[in-house]
Amino acid sequence: MKKYTVSISKDAFDDIQDLYYSIVLEYQSPLTAKRYVDGLYAELKSLENTAETFALREEHSLLKYGAFVRRVNYKKMTIIYTVHDDIAYVHRIIASSLITDL
Repeated sequence: MKKYTVSISKDAFDDIQDLYYSIVLEYQSPLTAKRYVDGLYAELKSLENTAETFALREEHSLLKYGAFVRRVNYKKMTIIYTVHDDIAYVHRIIASSLITDL
């Protein structure tokens, strides 16, 4: 089985931080925020083994991240990434509802 190195862009890292703080501040729930972000990181880690198992996507809203873009969902969030050789490069982590052309 091929192993991938998961690389998280600054934008994706900022997305995770924004998600964490919005749960803490809007819902007054730091424990929920930690659990949610921990689960998100676990999903990112799983890309080490599964990066190329997810289908290539052709939605216009995703193609700005590259011709060979893929996505995987974690709860109500979408992880947008591309695979280059043995690297899964995570571009963004956004709310699934923001992807308009499904």
